[in-house]
Amino acid sequence: MSQWIAVSRTEHVDKYFWPRQGYGFAAQDQVVPVLIAELTKLLPHYALAFIQQGEGYQPVALTGLAGERNLYVHSDGRWLASYVPSVLRGYPFRMANTDNGQQVLAIEQDSLTDEPSAQPLFDEQGKLAEKVQQTLNFLTQCDQNRQVTAAACQALSQAGVIEAWPLTLERGEGQEPVKVQGLYRISEKALNELDAEPFANLRSHGALPLAYAQLLSMSQLSQLSERVKFHAQHHASQPATDSLDELFGEGDGDLTFDFGD
Repeated sequence: MSQWIAVSRTEHVDKYFWPRQGYGFAAQDQVVPVLIAELTKLLPHYALAFIQQGEGYQPVALTGLAGERNLYVHSDGRWLASYVPSVLRGYPFRMANTDNGQQVLAIEQDSLTDEPSAQPLFDEQGKLAEKVQQTLNFLTQCDQNRQVTAAACQALSQAGVIEAWPLTLERGEGQEPVKVQGLYRISEKALNELDAEPFANLRSHGALPLAYAQLLSMSQLSQLSERVKFHAQHHASQPATDSLDELFGEGDGDLTFDFGD
């Protein structure tokens, strides 16, 4: 399990870090949190769902099945889709909460190093290095939209339109179907039956795009089954092939928050 430590000018001014090389760190993630701001980018590639988080819900992209690795990560670390969810692109950095409730930039401990051949955390003036500052800006924008996303999820929950989703997926000929537990979805029936006032409340909280995106994304469930077949044919010992990009695209790792067209 990853250990995260707060980036400190006092303690880390002479430290370096190893930048992300692919997405092998997410190889076991069967769901990945997503944001409202990236919905249009997610829809062509992912089935979306909700999971319970505390007393509320969090929207996620389904990236694996029960007992399966992340089906969007190749054995060489490449992300097998042309869009990578934003929560993964800031690695090895993330925003973390301190004991007094403040947010700070944190780094995954194993990525921190004294090796000068790596990238510096700070420049000669003691300020965050350009690459680190760029990542901090990106993570800050993501966190702001995460709050918007959480408010939308709360509105959907209060409106009573989120329901349990007992999902069963086929894994191919000769294999037992997979039953996935713990997922939730939008009840289209409940959403359509809302009175004008609660429906308007969802609109005012920006929750309707999230609701409709989740419903529309269920057509992408076939991607998971197809990826199971792909990984069965491409064992970890087999070298990557050019056909990967043709099948799935190559993941975009840019630190940009412009999720529009």
